[in-house]
Amino acid sequence: MADAVEMIEEDEGLPRNLVTMVIDAVDLGDAEAVDALLDPLHAADIADLYEQIDQRDRAALLRLWQGGMDGDILSELGDDLREEVINALGPIELAEAVRDLESDDVVDLVEDLDEEQQWQVLDALEVGDRVAVEKALAYPEDSAGRLMQVEVVRAPSHWTVGETIDYLRASDDLPEQFYHVVLVDPRMKPVGYVALGRLLGTPRPIHLTELAEDGFRTFRVDQDEEDVAYAFNQYHLISAPVVDEDDRLVGVITIDDAMIVLDDEHDEDILRLAGVDAESNLTDKVIATTKRRFPWLAVNLVTAIFASLVISMFEDTIATLVALAVLMPIVASMGGNAGTQSLTVAVRSIATKDLTGANVWRVIRREVLVGLVNGVIFAVAMGLIGWVWFSQPMLGVVIALAMVINMVVAGLAGTGIPVLLAKMGIDPALASGAFVTTVTDVVGFFAFLGLAAMLLL
Repeated sequence: MADAVEMIEEDEGLPRNLVTMVIDAVDLGDAEAVDALLDPLHAADIADLYEQIDQRDRAALLRLWQGGMDGDILSELGDDLREEVINALGPIELAEAVRDLESDDVVDLVEDLDEEQQWQVLDALEVGDRVAVEKALAYPEDSAGRLMQVEVVRAPSHWTVGETIDYLRASDDLPEQFYHVVLVDPRMKPVGYVALGRLLGTPRPIHLTELAEDGFRTFRVDQDEEDVAYAFNQYHLISAPVVDEDDRLVGVITIDDAMIVLDDEHDEDILRLAGVDAESNLTDKVIATTKRRFPWLAVNLVTAIFASLVISMFEDTIATLVALAVLMPIVASMGGNAGTQSLTVAVRSIATKDLTGANVWRVIRREVLVGLVNGVIFAVAMGLIGWVWFSQPMLGVVIALAMVINMVVAGLAGTGIPVLLAKMGIDPALASGAFVTTVTDVVGFFAFLGLAAMLLL
């Protein structure tokens, strides 16, 4: 067991064979071994381990690992697993788990739970913490009010460094981590902030206003958390105050919470590009996963039928020249891949606000020209292949022309469709894929078979 613990401490992430070792210890009912294996791990690694074992082993582990589950681990778990663990914990264990969490972490913990489970967690909090969490939950979902923590280190703007340091040393309720001291006026409106490192490195008589950082900004409680995360990333913020409708200080957002939002948005876009629900994870049940994936598979079926109808228009052409059936998927596939490349770049640029009305036409023009250049290069190659393969020079010309047309259209559709959907208020990551695929399939088949009907028959 000592070797196992040493291995855990030396490796990053989940050590090899750790999951098997934990399951073996659980099967043997060896609580001491479970403690020795899990105690050295980071909360995120323990959450990963929970996601890698099945429901029976998770329940057995919770029973055996008494008192081991804490709020940091609960915060790292996915929504479904979090509900499962909260239901398995007793009231006393739940109270111990959430007691030391900051208010923003508690809000993140409970906001996706059902009402009964929310009350389980809220009842485990002290009165002041419960009131703060309930107030945060009253703000709109995905807003700065939900993202902020109410534990703020603030000081009157007229204080000196010495007065501030004395206050901080005497205070017994400072947040576990903070980066700035927020300066407020007599009406509790934030007017600036001072970095903690600069505060500690400045002589005591200096006034705080002389140390205030440039680039100070605040966020409203009802501001969308995506905009907050973008601002943190764009302006390299570490923390920022949150104000109410009267511009009074009510909380603070820190970089770790903003980056979680940014990561979640990126993950969501990636999943939606594949037609997968953003809430999907590896612990979902079969029925739940099926329900989430079914709608977009149905959409893809409809678009595939539409593309097939285009093919059916040229049944006689295909029957006359069977080589068309062999080469036809190549044209559609190349267009689909080119469209997906443009689509991915466009969706990411829209999400990061890099693609705007000021540069949209320049970007579309670039993608069309990229499609044209790539189309010409691959058209020459595929034209020669078609000529040699089927001993028909004109067949090579047909597939070359069709490939150029489809690659150009792919660049146009891959950029234009996400922009158009965004203008219509539709998430481009969610809906663009099906439309771009349909366009490249339909155009590819129509161009190839139409040109074949005109030039070869």
